[in-house]
Amino acid sequence: MARIEHLVTSGTFSLDGGTWDVDNNVWIVGDDTEVIVIDPAHDPRAVAEAVAGRSVRAILLTHGHDDHIRAVRETATLLGDAPVHLNDADRHLWDMVHDGAAPAGTITADSSFEVGGVTLQALLTPGHSPGSTCFYVAEGLEWDGQARPVVFSGDTLFNGGPGATGRSYSSFNTIIESISAVLFALPEDTVVLTGHGDPTSLGAEKPHLQEWIDRGY
Repeated sequence: MARIEHLVTSGTFSLDGGTWDVDNNVWIVGDDTEVIVIDPAHDPRAVAEAVAGRSVRAILLTHGHDDHIRAVRETATLLGDAPVHLNDADRHLWDMVHDGAAPAGTITADSSFEVGGVTLQALLTPGHSPGSTCFYVAEGLEWDGQARPVVFSGDTLFNGGPGATGRSYSSFNTIIESISAVLFALPEDTVVLTGHGDPTSLGAEKPHLQEWIDRGY
Protein backbone atom coordinates (compact mmCIF):
# COMPACT_ATOMS: atom_id res chain seq x y z
CA MET A 1 0.00 0.00 0.00
CA ALA A 2 1.31 3.44 -0.90
CA ARG A 3 2.34 5.75 1.92
CA ILE A 4 3.79 9.23 2.39
CA GLU A 5 7.31 9.80 3.70
CA HIS A 6 8.63 13.24 4.64
CA LEU A 7 12.13 14.68 4.73
CA VAL A 8 13.17 18.25 5.58
CA THR A 9 16.34 19.60 3.95
CA SER A 10 18.04 22.96 4.39
CA GLY A 11 19.82 25.32 2.01
CA THR A 12 19.28 28.62 0.22
CA PHE A 13 16.90 30.22 -2.26
CA SER A 14 18.23 32.87 -4.65
CA LEU A 15 16.34 35.13 -7.06
CA ASP A 16 16.42 38.79 -8.12
CA GLY A 17 19.84 39.31 -6.54
CA GLY A 18 18.90 38.11 -3.05
CA THR A 19 19.63 34.90 -1.18
CA TRP A 20 17.71 33.51 1.79
CA ASP A 21 18.11 30.47 4.05
CA VAL A 22 15.23 28.03 3.63
CA ASP A 23 14.00 24.66 4.87
CA ASN A 24 12.28 22.58 2.20
CA ASN A 25 9.86 19.69 2.46
CA VAL A 26 10.75 16.67 0.36
CA TRP A 27 7.90 14.22 -0.17
CA ILE A 28 8.26 10.55 -1.09
CA VAL A 29 5.16 8.59 -2.19
CA GLY A 30 5.17 4.86 -2.76
CA ASP A 31 5.51 1.46 -1.16
CA ASP A 32 8.30 -0.95 -0.27
CA THR A 33 9.38 -1.43 -3.90
CA GLU A 34 8.77 1.81 -5.82
CA VAL A 35 8.42 5.53 -5.13
CA ILE A 36 7.95 8.95 -6.64
CA VAL A 37 10.01 11.79 -5.16
CA ILE A 38 8.58 15.32 -5.10
CA ASP A 39 10.94 18.33 -4.89
CA PRO A 40 14.20 16.71 -3.71
CA ALA A 41 15.84 19.89 -2.45
CA HIS A 42 19.35 20.67 -1.22
CA ASP A 43 20.68 17.30 -0.03
CA PRO A 44 20.89 14.52 -2.65
CA ARG A 45 22.45 11.98 -0.29
CA ALA A 46 19.77 12.44 2.36
CA VAL A 47 17.10 11.90 -0.28
CA ALA A 48 18.85 8.80 -1.61
CA GLU A 49 19.11 7.42 1.93
CA ALA A 50 15.38 7.96 2.44
CA VAL A 51 14.58 6.20 -0.83
CA ALA A 52 16.72 3.31 0.43
CA GLY A 53 17.27 1.51 -2.84
CA ARG A 54 13.67 1.43 -4.02
CA SER A 55 12.91 1.95 -7.70
CA VAL A 56 12.17 5.63 -8.46
CA ARG A 57 9.40 5.96 -11.02
CA ALA A 58 9.82 9.73 -11.34
CA ILE A 59 11.10 12.88 -9.71
CA LEU A 60 8.36 15.53 -9.87
CA LEU A 61 9.14 19.24 -9.51
CA THR A 62 6.37 21.55 -8.38
CA HIS A 63 8.18 24.55 -9.89
CA GLY A 64 11.53 25.81 -11.06
CA HIS A 65 12.89 27.99 -8.25
CA ASP A 66 16.48 27.14 -7.47
CA ASP A 67 15.88 25.80 -3.96
CA HIS A 68 13.63 23.14 -5.48
CA ILE A 69 15.76 22.24 -8.50
CA ARG A 70 19.44 22.93 -7.84
CA ALA A 71 20.12 19.49 -6.33
CA VAL A 72 17.85 17.52 -8.64
CA ARG A 73 20.36 16.38 -11.26
CA GLU A 74 22.73 14.97 -8.65
CA THR A 75 19.77 13.41 -6.87
CA ALA A 76 18.51 11.81 -10.08
CA THR A 77 21.94 10.28 -10.69
CA LEU A 78 22.08 8.83 -7.17
CA LEU A 79 18.59 7.40 -7.72
CA GLY A 80 19.56 5.40 -10.81
CA ASP A 81 19.09 8.18 -13.36
CA ALA A 82 15.48 8.70 -12.34
CA PRO A 83 13.50 10.80 -14.86
CA VAL A 84 12.92 14.42 -13.80
CA HIS A 85 9.64 16.11 -14.78
CA LEU A 86 8.92 19.87 -14.84
CA ASN A 87 6.21 22.07 -16.32
CA ASP A 88 7.78 23.66 -19.39
CA ALA A 89 6.47 27.10 -18.39
CA ASP A 90 9.25 27.11 -15.79
CA ARG A 91 11.96 26.04 -18.20
CA HIS A 92 13.52 29.53 -18.10
CA LEU A 93 14.00 29.12 -14.33
CA TRP A 94 15.50 25.67 -14.87
CA ASP A 95 17.92 27.08 -17.45
CA MET A 96 19.20 29.64 -14.93
CA VAL A 97 20.53 26.68 -12.91
CA HIS A 98 20.96 23.83 -15.40
CA ASP A 99 21.68 25.54 -18.71
CA GLY A 100 21.91 23.03 -21.53
CA ALA A 101 20.52 20.00 -19.68
CA ALA A 102 16.77 19.59 -20.14
CA PRO A 103 14.46 17.71 -17.77
CA ALA A 104 13.50 14.27 -19.01
CA GLY A 105 9.78 15.01 -19.08
CA THR A 106 7.39 17.94 -19.41
CA ILE A 107 4.38 18.16 -17.10
CA THR A 108 1.10 19.18 -18.74
CA ALA A 109 -2.52 19.40 -17.63
CA ASP A 110 -2.97 15.80 -18.80
CA SER A 111 0.02 14.40 -16.90
CA SER A 112 -0.47 11.70 -14.31
CA PHE A 113 2.00 9.44 -12.54
CA GLU A 114 1.31 6.04 -10.98
CA VAL A 115 3.16 4.48 -8.06
CA GLY A 116 2.26 1.89 -5.45
CA GLY A 117 -1.33 1.61 -6.64
CA VAL A 118 -2.16 5.34 -6.52
CA THR A 119 -2.18 8.06 -9.17
CA LEU A 120 -0.71 11.54 -8.80
CA GLN A 121 -2.62 13.88 -11.10
CA ALA A 122 -0.90 17.09 -12.17
CA LEU A 123 -2.85 20.30 -11.50
CA LEU A 124 -1.51 23.41 -13.22
CA THR A 125 -1.53 26.23 -10.65
CA PRO A 126 0.50 29.18 -11.97
CA GLY A 127 1.13 32.28 -9.88
CA HIS A 128 4.11 31.63 -7.63
CA SER A 129 5.86 30.88 -10.90
CA PRO A 130 4.44 30.46 -14.42
CA GLY A 131 4.79 26.68 -14.31
CA SER A 132 3.81 25.96 -10.72
CA THR A 133 2.12 22.56 -10.49
CA CYS A 134 0.42 20.64 -7.70
CA PHE A 135 -0.03 16.87 -7.55
CA TYR A 136 -3.34 15.43 -6.35
CA VAL A 137 -3.97 11.92 -5.06
CA ALA A 138 -7.73 11.33 -5.04
CA GLU A 139 -7.65 7.70 -3.88
CA GLY A 140 -6.51 8.71 -0.45
CA LEU A 141 -3.25 8.19 1.41
CA GLU A 142 -2.91 7.59 5.13
CA TRP A 143 -2.57 10.79 7.11
CA ASP A 144 -3.15 11.09 10.84
CA GLY A 145 -4.39 7.53 10.93
CA GLN A 146 -6.98 7.76 8.18
CA ALA A 147 -7.13 7.67 4.40
CA ARG A 148 -7.46 11.20 3.03
CA PRO A 149 -7.16 12.78 -0.41
CA VAL A 150 -3.84 14.61 -0.59
CA VAL A 151 -2.47 17.48 -2.66
CA PHE A 152 1.24 18.24 -2.80
CA SER A 153 1.03 22.00 -3.21
CA GLY A 154 4.65 23.07 -3.66
CA ASP A 155 4.76 26.82 -3.04
CA THR A 156 1.24 27.52 -4.35
CA LEU A 157 -0.64 27.14 -1.05
CA PHE A 158 0.74 27.10 2.48
CA ASN A 159 -0.62 26.81 5.99
CA GLY A 160 -1.82 30.42 6.23
CA GLY A 161 -2.10 31.55 2.65
CA PRO A 162 -0.72 31.70 -0.88
CA GLY A 163 2.91 31.36 -1.83
CA ALA A 164 4.99 34.49 -2.33
CA THR A 165 4.35 36.56 -5.45
CA GLY A 166 6.62 39.54 -4.86
CA ARG A 167 9.50 38.37 -7.07
CA SER A 168 10.09 37.99 -10.80
CA TYR A 169 7.80 35.78 -12.87
CA SER A 170 5.07 35.69 -10.22
CA SER A 171 1.54 37.11 -10.04
CA PHE A 172 -0.74 37.52 -7.04
CA ASN A 173 -3.93 37.64 -9.13
CA THR A 174 -2.87 34.47 -10.93
CA ILE A 175 -2.08 32.52 -7.77
CA ILE A 176 -5.43 33.52 -6.25
CA GLU A 177 -7.19 32.25 -9.38
CA SER A 178 -5.24 28.99 -9.22
CA ILE A 179 -6.08 28.45 -5.56
CA SER A 180 -9.75 29.41 -5.83
CA ALA A 181 -10.55 27.72 -9.14
CA VAL A 182 -8.31 24.65 -9.01
CA LEU A 183 -7.38 23.76 -5.44
CA PHE A 184 -10.57 24.88 -3.73
CA ALA A 185 -12.54 22.79 -6.22
CA LEU A 186 -11.11 19.68 -4.54
CA PRO A 187 -12.74 18.05 -1.48
CA GLU A 188 -12.36 20.14 1.68
CA ASP A 189 -10.89 17.23 3.63
CA THR A 190 -7.91 17.13 1.25
CA VAL A 191 -4.61 17.31 3.14
CA VAL A 192 -2.26 19.99 1.80
CA LEU A 193 1.40 18.95 1.95
CA THR A 194 3.44 22.05 1.25
CA GLY A 195 6.86 22.90 -0.13
CA HIS A 196 7.85 24.62 3.13
CA GLY A 197 6.39 24.60 6.62
CA ASP A 198 3.52 22.73 8.21
CA PRO A 199 0.72 20.82 6.47
CA THR A 200 -2.86 22.04 6.42
CA SER A 201 -6.14 21.15 4.71
CA LEU A 202 -8.23 22.81 2.05
CA GLY A 203 -11.08 23.09 4.52
CA ALA A 204 -8.88 25.00 6.96
CA GLU A 205 -7.64 27.45 4.32
CA LYS A 206 -10.72 28.03 2.17
CA PRO A 207 -12.57 30.38 4.59
CA HIS A 208 -9.64 32.82 4.46
CA LEU A 209 -9.62 33.44 0.71
CA GLN A 210 -11.16 36.92 0.92
CA GLU A 211 -8.72 37.89 3.70
CA TRP A 212 -5.81 37.06 1.38
CA ILE A 213 -7.36 39.03 -1.46
CA ASP A 214 -7.93 42.04 0.81
CA ARG A 215 -4.37 42.03 2.16
CA GLY A 216 -2.85 41.48 -1.29
CA TYR A 217 -0.45 38.64 -0.47
